Amino acid sequence: MIYIHESSYVDDGALIGEGTKIWHFSHIMSKAKIGKNCTIGQNVFIADNVILGNNCKVQNNVSIYEGLIIEDDVFIGPSVVFTNVKKPRSFISQKDKYIKTVIKKGATIGANSTIICGVTIYEYSFIGAGSVITKNVLANTMVFGNPAKVVSNNKT
Repeated sequence: MIYIHESSYVDDGALIGEGTKIWHFSHIMSKAKIGKNCTIGQNVFIADNVILGNNCKVQNNVSIYEGLIIEDDVFIGPSVVFTNVKKPRSFISQKDKYIKTVIKKGATIGANSTIICGVTIYEYSFIGAGSVITKNVLANTMVFGNPAKVVSNNKT
């Protein structure tokens, strides 16, 4: 069973996996693909052509823009910010220049972090709250800060 709160909009054509819950005031666009058993928090936006894997948790106030691929078992904390253009300008249309960002299986992104487009956050990495990610984060690595720096790298 899929749960969609009555205040949320899920556009026709969006693919939502079994067991997924979409909470208050969220908007899922028509070409979004959301896996099974996900939790989409309050005030979340998921754009066209986004892929969100199975068992993901997206906390409140997150916008996931076109160009993002999020694999299974990913946690995205409240108010995380993703970008999809390197040099945004109001007066220049860049809809054909979205840059791909990949969040690999089991990664955790702490609250209020900013992920600059074009990076890969590898398997089971951990992004501390409030971090700014400007380059790839290796598997099993913990980073935090602005810009984020490695604080731990282990295989557990």
